[in-house]
Amino acid sequence: MNIFCAGLNYKTTSLEIRERFAVSDDEMEKLLRRFHSIEGVSGAAILSTCNRVEFYVSTLCPLQALSSCHSVLQERIGIDIPLYHYSTPDAVRHLFRVASGLDSMVLGETEIFGQVKNAYSFSVKRGMTTRTLHRLFQHTFRVAKHVRTETHITRGASSVGSVAVQLAEKIFGNLNLCRVMILGAGEISERTARSLQSRGVRSLIVSNRHYDKAVALAAEIGGMALHFDHWEKNILDVDIIISATGAPHAILTVEKIKPLLKQRQGRPLFIIDLAVPRDVEPGINKMEGVFLYDIDSLQKIASESIEVRRQEVVRCESLIEENVKEFLRWMKNITLTVS
Repeated sequence: MNIFCAGLNYKTTSLEIRERFAVSDDEMEKLLRRFHSIEGVSGAAILSTCNRVEFYVSTLCPLQALSSCHSVLQERIGIDIPLYHYSTPDAVRHLFRVASGLDSMVLGETEIFGQVKNAYSFSVKRGMTTRTLHRLFQHTFRVAKHVRTETHITRGASSVGSVAVQLAEKIFGNLNLCRVMILGAGEISERTARSLQSRGVRSLIVSNRHYDKAVALAAEIGGMALHFDHWEKNILDVDIIISATGAPHAILTVEKIKPLLKQRQGRPLFIIDLAVPRDVEPGINKMEGVFLYDIDSLQKIASESIEVRRQEVVRCESLIEENVKEFLRWMKNITLTVS
């Protein structure tokens, strides 16, 4: 049995391509079942984030899995995009590095750990993992925790949200008096809101298509919940908008924002678009007084705080390599036992 991984990420494709590949919650199960039905594939899991789409399978034939999975993805969006791909042991090493934040745009980021756990849990609940994949992901979680606790890889800005907060401080200075509106109530929105809180923001508004989720997040961060139909009417006094809704199309458009800017009387508006596909039309960034940053444009800021953590990479890689060898020994023992 082999472990096979293939995908695309921020290093291999542009945001325009990634947002076309992004897998929504509604699509995830259908796509996962298609991968699982490929001949020779016994288990599958899909990791879809703002910076990557990857699938992990246990299979007897990695090359056949690559060909079939590539065909499924090409059919899905109608264009042919080269995928990076790995098989055992490189696939194991890659997942360890991803979950530990070593393959992220922001080196050492912490959100990816939860996203990998969610991908695994989604597959488990639908009966699509195998003994090998189960062991792989459980081992991955242990590795990622060790990396975070035994090294300083997360020191400094270690998430997209914290990088975005650094940008907000450059624009507004002290954030104590800033008002923030959060569109979307997922994990990324919550983490970014907490980063803003840690820098002094106290006024937070949460709006989400499912109002109960907005209420729940608002309660956690001490904010106010707002029905999604009303968010446009409430941005006149907002300084910062964080958008990560998962909508299939832009919800902040030039047409909607332009008349509202006239009423703001020149006050700056900072927009953090953390969604893939993007929630905000790029043309909004050309408007006077608007500062728009999406996932890719945060990369430059991330690189400024990377040097401290880069020194820890050697330690992280060494720790990961030890665990790759340990996992391969387990696979070998299982193979011998079965045979």
